[in-house]
Amino acid sequence: MARGLEIRQAHFPGRAPIDAYGDGGFRFADMSHRGSILCLPSGIYGWEPQDRAALTEADFERLFLEAEAVEVLLVGTGPSLQPLPRELKARFREVRITADPMSTGAAVRTFNVLLAEDRAVAAALFSVD
Repeated sequence: MARGLEIRQAHFPGRAPIDAYGDGGFRFADMSHRGSILCLPSGIYGWEPQDRAALTEADFERLFLEAEAVEVLLVGTGPSLQPLPRELKARFREVRITADPMSTGAAVRTFNVLLAEDRAVAAALFSVD
């Protein structure tokens, strides 16, 4: 029996370089995603924080579940650099993750290089238009 349209959480189960970004999304692994993404050792996930201007620990819940496998987190904050909240930076230090905010373009380029070097890297990337 045929089922109707099934909506699933956006998830690519693997590590892949980001091929392109812009127009509100990203292209990777011959796929595309509209919106922001979280690139973790377990895969690439759709990511939509509650408030882009005030990131919280809850926005990175999935990352903290994989913290042992991540040394560096690149945070692509959009078209320009935005600092991370002090409390969030302290939480990353507690779990021994170095968090580096930068523009999304710089974060994509850096992520691809570190991924190619097989480093323990993750990225939280805000989409840009």
